[in-house]
Amino acid sequence: MKNNRKKIIGNSLLFAAVMGLTLFAVFHGQDLGAIAEAIQDTDGRWLIPALLCVLVFIGGEAVIIRLLLRSGGTRLRLGRCFLVSSAGFFFSAVTPSAGGGQPMQVYFLNREKVPVPVAAVTLMAVTITYKLVLVITGLGLALFRLDWLRARFGDMMFLFWLGLALTVGFTALLLVLVFHPHLARRAMDGGHRLLVKLRILRHKDSRREKLLRSMEKYHETAGYFKTHLGLMVLVLLITFVQRFALFTVPWLTYRSFGLTAAGWPDIAMTQAVIAVAADMLPLPGGMGVTEALFLHVFEPAFGALTLPAMVLSRGLDFYCRLLISAAFTLAAAAVLGRHREKTSAEVQP
Repeated sequence: MKNNRKKIIGNSLLFAAVMGLTLFAVFHGQDLGAIAEAIQDTDGRWLIPALLCVLVFIGGEAVIIRLLLRSGGTRLRLGRCFLVSSAGFFFSAVTPSAGGGQPMQVYFLNREKVPVPVAAVTLMAVTITYKLVLVITGLGLALFRLDWLRARFGDMMFLFWLGLALTVGFTALLLVLVFHPHLARRAMDGGHRLLVKLRILRHKDSRREKLLRSMEKYHETAGYFKTHLGLMVLVLLITFVQRFALFTVPWLTYRSFGLTAAGWPDIAMTQAVIAVAADMLPLPGGMGVTEALFLHVFEPAFGALTLPAMVLSRGLDFYCRLLISAAFTLAAAAVLGRHREKTSAEVQP
């Protein structure tokens, strides 16, 4: 319990520190009045669809979770899946490398009597498809639009290559764990022995057994992928829609300022590149890096309106999403599992 409290306090302090430094770096020396005036002059008719895109982003994962659970014989209403999805996005946004999202989703699913192994396999499938979209997008741009990328990123191109390498590496690791569990088990066991030999870790049979047991969920995920190939293709397509709904927010912001020169593909793909660069960095919500990249790569499109556009676009696709997911996370804490408890209490007498 004490460790959990320390982790929560530590993550909260890190989030607040990164957010404070980001706000200082963005607004230091800027005319806040001029930024506010530029935002007030936008056409709100374009911002309503932008907010809907944020909801589609959260709701897309809810649909995916429901489909995956139903394929395994577990039925959970879409509204409750939306609460689980919101909790995942909230805790991913406020923890480094999005590490807190899935454990909380497993917790909330378990409150709905979804077995932990089923929840783990479901969320593993969600993670793999989520990362695959970025891998496919990033590799596609690197192979076929490299000159376009260089023109956008300029001297920040190294961030794209770093982000793509980390995303590809992480996704490849997940796929190895899933489809080659025996190889992964040997590698993990060998790595554990090496750490013990180097005296970085103390020898504990219980730790080794726990690590080996944890590998079983990857074997189960491999079986699930092989027997539900059609469903996984559908999930990948939904994930593309989900992610590009969020990538559409900067274009809607662009149009709200009355700008028309750039089309949706150019703006949306530029935002996708930012996501590739920032997604795997160990910062809560990619804060700091995402803002800096937006100001750099979108300057040719937005011109003098780049900073107000960044404030509005980032405010919608991250901070507004953070507030929405926080509200629904509170609802999840209040709602999920309660009807099960009530039913059990009625049956027990």
